[in-house]
Amino acid sequence: MNWYAILAIYRYEMSRTRRTLLQSIVAPVISTALYFVVFGAAIGHRFNEIGGVPYGAFIVPGLTMLSVLTHSVSNAAFGIYFPRFTRNIYEILSAPISHFEVTLAFVGAAATKSLFLAAIILITARLFVPYEIAHPVWMLCFLALTALTFSLLGFIIGIWADNFEKLQFVPMLILTPLTFLGGTFYSIDMLPEFWQKLTLLNPVLYLISGFRWSFFDLADVNVWLSLGMTLLFLSVFLGVAAWIFKTGYRLRP
Repeated sequence: MNWYAILAIYRYEMSRTRRTLLQSIVAPVISTALYFVVFGAAIGHRFNEIGGVPYGAFIVPGLTMLSVLTHSVSNAAFGIYFPRFTRNIYEILSAPISHFEVTLAFVGAAATKSLFLAAIILITARLFVPYEIAHPVWMLCFLALTALTFSLLGFIIGIWADNFEKLQFVPMLILTPLTFLGGTFYSIDMLPEFWQKLTLLNPVLYLISGFRWSFFDLADVNVWLSLGMTLLFLSVFLGVAAWIFKTGYRLRP
């Protein structure tokens, strides 16, 4: 394992976060704070408790997961797309570093950024609503797996995209709507039966449900099913990434 090369790429990606601190950290935290103001304070008092949990606290896991999903994908996608755009990717591919090590460096950096952002959001949330974490180890497990899985998805998107519009297509037009419709602001028990069954087809529901369970012992689906779905997504994305490097898709001139 070429740890020197992995750390070189990892440190470079992390240094890019420091150069774009306003966009990478400040903007998402402000956006999340606005969600708490609008949904937690302005609208939340109109709702009864959901499963015995105050509405303001109920949306904390969903909003955290919303930020982790979108920024994991965006950070990893841009991280690998920019070297392709500037043609520096060929220097990396010709260096004595394996495809696995390249993926580990880029995905690891994107996941680290997302975990750091999630920690800031959870701290910020305490300024608006009180909440407790019933299963902190499981919370960290779900958070780390989700950040890693969707950073890997972003890595794949960054290789697939051939322009900046495609780079934003999946996060903005697919992932964000699925997150909003996956129980971020509500429990699916509040929906009519038909829409409950339809929502079960939304893969993001299982991620949010498992993460919320780690906070409140409250879930829309079985926690083991949530964990299994997360691991399934990770396995699929690992397989796609392996196929990309094996075939040279979008990497070879």
